[in-house]
Amino acid sequence: MSRQNISSGVQWEPIVGYSRAVRVGNIVSVSGTTATGPDGNIVGVGDAYAQTVQTIRNIEAALTKAGASLKDVVRTRLFVTDIARWEEYGRAHGEFFGSIRPATSMVQVSSLISPEMVVEIEADAFLDQP
Repeated sequence: MSRQNISSGVQWEPIVGYSRAVRVGNIVSVSGTTATGPDGNIVGVGDAYAQTVQTIRNIEAALTKAGASLKDVVRTRLFVTDIARWEEYGRAHGEFFGSIRPATSMVQVSSLISPEMVVEIEADAFLDQP
């Protein structure tokens, strides 16, 4: 089975040795993704909702490169720095996934790779055809 590695071009991929997403057959796994904008800066510093929206848009871009879309997502995992703000993260997640309703988890972590980041999301997608 062929493997397709998808890069977003962020600085951490070559340092850590990972791909933004990997497609093998009809499965696409998207690595932990943050609200990094095209210029490499964090979008929505301090704004949990805005960062979640940007993060999901970044996931969507990776899925598109892999031949998938948000409708193919079967699982998401949200890593958040302040679980008390769950409604902000959840509102943004629901705007994208409300009708798709993937399995999901939201877990508080002590910090992310940059102190400006408040959310990181992983996603798994399953396509009907390989």
